[in-house]
Amino acid sequence: MTDVTMEKIVSLCKRRGFIFQGSEIYGGLAGTWDYGPLGVTLKKNIEHLWWKRFVLDREDIYGVDAAILMNQDVWKASGHVGGFSDPLVEDVKTKKRFRADHLLEDAGIDPRGMTLADMDAAIKSKRLASPDGNALGDVRQFNMMFKTHVGATEDEASVSYLRPETAQGMFVNFKNVLDVFHPKLPFGLAQIGKVFRNEIAPRDFIFRVRELEQMEIEYFVKPGEWRSVFDAFQAEQKTFLAEDLGLPVEKIHQVEISAADRAHYSKHSVDTEFDFPFGQKELLGLAYRTDFDLGAHAKASGVDLSYYDEETKERFIPHCIEPTFGVGRLLLAVIASAYREDEQGGEVRTYLALAPRVAPIKAAVFPLLRNKPELVAKAREVYAMLKKQVPHIVWDDNGNIGKRYRRQDEIGTPACITIDFDTLGEKPELKDTVTVRDRDTGSQERISISDLVMRIRV
Repeated sequence: MTDVTMEKIVSLCKRRGFIFQGSEIYGGLAGTWDYGPLGVTLKKNIEHLWWKRFVLDREDIYGVDAAILMNQDVWKASGHVGGFSDPLVEDVKTKKRFRADHLLEDAGIDPRGMTLADMDAAIKSKRLASPDGNALGDVRQFNMMFKTHVGATEDEASVSYLRPETAQGMFVNFKNVLDVFHPKLPFGLAQIGKVFRNEIAPRDFIFRVRELEQMEIEYFVKPGEWRSVFDAFQAEQKTFLAEDLGLPVEKIHQVEISAADRAHYSKHSVDTEFDFPFGQKELLGLAYRTDFDLGAHAKASGVDLSYYDEETKERFIPHCIEPTFGVGRLLLAVIASAYREDEQGGEVRTYLALAPRVAPIKAAVFPLLRNKPELVAKAREVYAMLKKQVPHIVWDDNGNIGKRYRRQDEIGTPACITIDFDTLGEKPELKDTVTVRDRDTGSQERISISDLVMRIRV
């Protein structure tokens, strides 16, 4: 069994161009990460699979892309200005701030269900110190939204926030979609987009960051019909993880959240947690938000956000089920679960056993030798043919064939296609055939060029 550590994952991600530290040449900026060429492709593949399953393959979910900046009254009505916060504690000497729940976790104390007073009491009774070894002050709430100003003046009227979730953009567009498309309940809105949270203590690589990408659905139902929809989305979330992304089922855990730990808008929540190298942590969320958001926005804006049922002749504010997915956490789970080490040819080999549909590169095309023009010309011909029909095909002639295999294995390329002298007809019976090497086993098979597209298409 491969010993998967965060050090190995972080090293591979930088070495192979998946993820880099944000602002690295200036010493970095905590909680920010940049996706390199392979990382952005892997991320887009995850987003595409999500969009296909939850939007394109359904008739009841509509896509939107709302603005990041919104009227400040949106966040007041939603409860974020007053309630979007984390427990903070300050080092009395250095004035550095830390997450109180993280300090308790690091001390072996489970903070779930604790109030601020409970955390404060636990820290004091255990005499916990800051990471710098100094005494800690009282635990208090810290609002996590990034505050900014819109326009030339900086006064209270110009205040806005970088959105901490994509959900509110869908709630404020509920009436627009209703008026234009006239959907019947149940129906949903879906969005993929950036959100921003002023995390006190970003950590665990891309798991807890200050700038992240969410994939969310707000699914509207009649008040009495939420349970069956909730259960269906819970099952669908697990199917997406296992079948679409290829995550191992035994590492997926669905945990019901207690009332004390639920968000202020939720009446029922189930988190999907995953066995990361640093422990079992939240991967996905699923919440029954009732009519909290639509009701709050209707009251604050004075706009009618009710739904009229033509069949029952009833008018009511729909209730909402919210499945939410963090793209970065999904990507981290995919890489962590795919990381492998074995031995081939007497050497330790590192590779990513990515599901082909997720892998950033589907296949690599090689000429056996880069200094033989006839091999290069034929390999270029095969490469151009595949490139037109299958996305994410790469050309690789750098180094000897063994080094190319190792490089492609490490980035998770499922198949390597080599054009050799038999392809050119040195053995007439093998003319116009190539070798296809399997990433996971290292085994090779010889197939016709005309069969390549079907062999590697996913």
